[in-house]
Amino acid sequence: MKVLVADDEKNIRDSIARYLALEGIESACVENGLAATRLLEEQVFAAGVVDLRMPAMDGLGLLRWIREAGLRLPVIMISAYGEVQDAVEAMKLGAQDYVVKPFDPEELVVRLKKIIEAQSLRDRVALETREEDARGATLGRSPAMRELARMVEKVAATPATVLITGESGTGKEVVARMIHARSPREQGPFVPVNVAGIPDTLLESELFGYERGAFTGAERRKNGLFEMATGGTMFLDEIGEMAPQLQVKLLRVLQDRRIQRLGGTQTIPVDARIVAATNRDLEALVASGGFREDLYYRLNVVHLHIPPLRERLDDLPLLVGELIRKLNHKLGTAVRSVEPEALDRIGRYSFPGNVRELENLLERGMIFAEGEVLRTADLSVESGRGAEVPRQAGPATLENLERQAVAAALHRWEGNRTRAAEELGITRRTLLNKIKKYGIDL
Repeated sequence: MKVLVADDEKNIRDSIARYLALEGIESACVENGLAATRLLEEQVFAAGVVDLRMPAMDGLGLLRWIREAGLRLPVIMISAYGEVQDAVEAMKLGAQDYVVKPFDPEELVVRLKKIIEAQSLRDRVALETREEDARGATLGRSPAMRELARMVEKVAATPATVLITGESGTGKEVVARMIHARSPREQGPFVPVNVAGIPDTLLESELFGYERGAFTGAERRKNGLFEMATGGTMFLDEIGEMAPQLQVKLLRVLQDRRIQRLGGTQTIPVDARIVAATNRDLEALVASGGFREDLYYRLNVVHLHIPPLRERLDDLPLLVGELIRKLNHKLGTAVRSVEPEALDRIGRYSFPGNVRELENLLERGMIFAEGEVLRTADLSVESGRGAEVPRQAGPATLENLERQAVAAALHRWEGNRTRAAEELGITRRTLLNKIKKYGIDL
């Protein structure tokens, strides 16, 4: 654990550092905000103690810089003035606490430990939430998706590079996050990069970072996304859109596991697992010269393909149920059921936009739905090429959808509870509870 202390008075810096050392906490001391930004670019700190009034860059300026840089750094602001407007402004900019000089260094350390613990708790909750989302994601119960889920489990335990293919909207990032959440790297960062969403002129500096003075406007060093992904997973989405000159550099990273910042002279080791995805035919691109053959084979160590939604309409009831639960949380709505006609209409649409289009369709419907039932009138779809879903005798509540999924899995596995639980992505005990809950007669 390391704390950054920024104060233009040496005696205050020394006093805070001394009390931190008594608690076994390392510190780095600087005399102004600019010096603090340089350290923050190069090192990781658990918290900061920042003086309000400093030369070059004051405390408020440093807080603004921290916020713009996207750093999750809890800060205690200190000042000899104690003006209310300063405290309010500091809190607005993200300061966690505010003390007035003269202060008791021992009390300051106690407050520091509290804000560090609080930030650690927030980070753990955020991480666990992301992991739970990824771990709890159900790909589907169709044969193709059950096989995909099996392959995800196997490849997640290895360090192998993975190439995920599939049409736009099929859920390639969902699969990438599942691989990360089930891997030994789950505690590390998951860094997604949309290759097509960043101009070629900026992508290189985003991926590899740059040194101060590397180009006009490079006023300070910036770490690249590969460095940020060290210890975790780098997800390169739409890899087929990468420019040829960057393909060469990515190939070198995959071969050497080292990068070089723009304007730098030294190579930096990186330890990031690479998962790439594309909706394009990379083999055809290789044949036409649009994608490097050697890079293709480096990326295609393990190939996972996600079929389009129109080819796995058996997954629709399960997907609709999961998406409604997710959207209720996002929108603050309370949709509890889907009328049979609505589910029937969804099943007769071809969904060229796949799962993403299904989610958008449901979200629009839930926003304008009257009451707790999602009706056909709430859904704006056109008839497509998909197979028709049989009408149901009763209302398609989320519980009914779940009951149908459980019963269907048990039927397919001739009552084998262990196999059915594996297909559904739940534990055997949870399956037994659901059999009892829904009164399923085997």
